[in-house]
Amino acid sequence: MHAPHDHAPHGPSSCEPSPRAEAANGHAQDEPSRTAAQPAWVSARNASTQSAAPGEFRALAIGSLRVWPPVVLAPMAGVTNYPFRKLCRRFGAGLYVSEMISAKGYLRGNRLTRLLADSRPDETPRSVQMYAADPTEAGEMARSLADSGVDHLDMNFGCPVPKVTRSGGGSAIPLKPRLLANIVRAAVKGAGQVPLTIKVRKGVSDELPTFLDAGRIAEEEGCAAIGLHARTAQQLYSGTADWDAIGALKSRVRSVPVLGNGDIWEATDALRMLRATGCDGVIVGRGCLGRPWLFLELAAVLEGRPTPRPPNLREVCAILDEHARLLIEFFGLEMGMRQMRKWCAWYTKGFRGSSAVREALVRVETLEQLHAALARLDMDEEFPMNALRAIRGKAGAQKQVALPHGWLASRDDDAPPCALEGEGDAGFEDEISGG
Repeated sequence: MHAPHDHAPHGPSSCEPSPRAEAANGHAQDEPSRTAAQPAWVSARNASTQSAAPGEFRALAIGSLRVWPPVVLAPMAGVTNYPFRKLCRRFGAGLYVSEMISAKGYLRGNRLTRLLADSRPDETPRSVQMYAADPTEAGEMARSLADSGVDHLDMNFGCPVPKVTRSGGGSAIPLKPRLLANIVRAAVKGAGQVPLTIKVRKGVSDELPTFLDAGRIAEEEGCAAIGLHARTAQQLYSGTADWDAIGALKSRVRSVPVLGNGDIWEATDALRMLRATGCDGVIVGRGCLGRPWLFLELAAVLEGRPTPRPPNLREVCAILDEHARLLIEFFGLEMGMRQMRKWCAWYTKGFRGSSAVREALVRVETLEQLHAALARLDMDEEFPMNALRAIRGKAGAQKQVALPHGWLASRDDDAPPCALEGEGDAGFEDEISGG
């Protein structure tokens, strides 16, 4: 299999802005000159989305980092390990964040936890998302990662998984602003000159919003940016992201960048989010699962170029093969192929006959078995339009958020919660979500 020529990156990955970005003096000019035409492979929802004008968007500033295009790969458990980050980087510049790494596991030196936080010399800038619910551990982990050469740290305060929130972690922490402030303050101090950002949800529910308080704390405690997944923890990954909340946060937070997360399925969605909310950058999560070339498309549309043609199945399989080899190189054959099984469903989603070979794909143990299963498909099939906005990864209905007994009765309390069950054990990160 050969890498698809049409989808090779235009140049080496860089966080430096293009001349077009440097010329921008704001998020959008008053009356930018745009063209409305979009290629045939843009969905009907975005067919009338106007192209970016020269200089309409600017580079994302996170501390000393300058990120162009202003796009961040969302931390996702079991997904954003080094192999996937490397693959995404090949398609376009941006900031690519690791999956969530727990402080307890990292500080205890657990092998898998350390591996998930690991990188290679070719990864610049290096970005790690850390999880901690105790200020002391947050400070120690931030200091250790900064000393190891990390270029950017993010903190997770949005995880909605019951085992996390039930113990007072994840999206439960912003319910206690003093505790959140203490954790962030310790982490910022530990990080030193390394910029530290935080990622939150709207709140645990619509009745208990916390994102505006989190924005205030981010500013007061020296964060370099705040990212908002515009859903509540109760929503999990269901429904529609509330982009109005991103706009509300941006209107309140003036001194640090605001990043919007939620429902970026196509590159043109990023244009709509940036314009509708005024946010400084977008965080891309499930939309890039099985579609790492989305970052190439994002770079194009944010610079005013047409959306590139999506790969056909032969080209998709070449990317899939590359991904499998990277996973094997990083994790070893057994774990690498086991991880690859979920990716096979995401890469082939929507292609004719993919459901018939999925049973074989979710059982592959070798590259040979992988190639044999894929060979049953029509390699000349173009990328299916119905797969552009297809949900890959987490979904499901709303669920009541589990909180510790009495958690809401003492919201001024700044005592750290008890340790999560299993936190620090090998594989803990793979069981929870990046939020």
